[in-house]
Amino acid sequence: MKPHSVAYAVAVTACLFASGTAPAQTAAVPVEVAEVRLADVPVALEGIGTVQALNAVTLRAQVDGVLQEVRFREGQEVRAGDVLAQIDQGPYQAALDQAVARKAQDEAQLHNAELNLARYADLARDDFASRQQLANQQALVAQLQAQVRGDDAAIATARIQLGYATLTAPIGGVTGFRQVDAGNLIRAAEGTTIVVITQVQPIAVIFTLPAETLPEIRQAMAAGPLPVTVLERQGSRPLGEGTLLLVNNQIETASGQLQLKAELPNPDRALWPGQFVTVRLTLGTDRGVPTVPSTAIQRGPDGYWLYVVRPDRTVAAQSVQVRRMTGGIAVLEGGPPAGTSVVTAGQYRLQSGSRVMTTAGGRPTP
Repeated sequence: MKPHSVAYAVAVTACLFASGTAPAQTAAVPVEVAEVRLADVPVALEGIGTVQALNAVTLRAQVDGVLQEVRFREGQEVRAGDVLAQIDQGPYQAALDQAVARKAQDEAQLHNAELNLARYADLARDDFASRQQLANQQALVAQLQAQVRGDDAAIATARIQLGYATLTAPIGGVTGFRQVDAGNLIRAAEGTTIVVITQVQPIAVIFTLPAETLPEIRQAMAAGPLPVTVLERQGSRPLGEGTLLLVNNQIETASGQLQLKAELPNPDRALWPGQFVTVRLTLGTDRGVPTVPSTAIQRGPDGYWLYVVRPDRTVAAQSVQVRRMTGGIAVLEGGPPAGTSVVTAGQYRLQSGSRVMTTAGGRPTP
């Protein structure tokens, strides 16, 4: 550490002394200490995120009619295919019956025309019927066959319309507020929402990180799926774990932020759509690196430094290079050797050469 850097580290303490030679400090200062340890530290990035439903569906009517029945409760968990509401089926069942009857009528006419065609074919071979009569009958058969195929299409359309009268859940999830009560007339053209279904198991989280982290994220993704941990927005309690799904295909130019999406199983439903969270993306692990509690690190005009406890229980300020800080741990680049004691609390009362006594459980130890 440069001489003027050390001088800065003790400047605050020195200002408390009168001008001239400061009196020697004799009383030991109680401090908390920790050792420099070699540890495996995850390489992680943290960003702010928002929980989103993995899928969300707005249920609307596709046909007009009176809403006869609502078969769900607000906030109910539903499965795909569950019947949620019923529109009056009467008009659509009648349309289907009419289409079926029309087909039966056309099939009867087609059957009769095919019999006549067979007779005309026999008569034409013996010249008892003209070629023109045979051709006309063949055209009539073809016309009736096309009409039957049209009837099939009309029946299929009527069945679809009848099916639309029964509203089912397209996905499994949780229902929200009911927007329409039974007894109301619903018109498909108005696009009235009946209920919104959100899928919360699994669930998604959208979060942002600085754009400059993109190269290391892509490099880590090439090695395999990256784990994601979601934490409380104002705390450190984990709410769920999952994997990174994707990095968005463009960077937000206004903010310079990179958008990412993760998926989590959410078995206990600790995550809910719209929730603000902190997201930790783990890129890998640094093996056997020197670490100290982040509270030991002090910052000055020339960089980071900390107080090292010497064998004679005095302290000395030493500059260090901090690779990163994560989860209350500072990863050092070089620095004091493993096993060295450093001050983690009480630095404001120290200067280089101060004598210290460590505390354990709130009591001083000699």
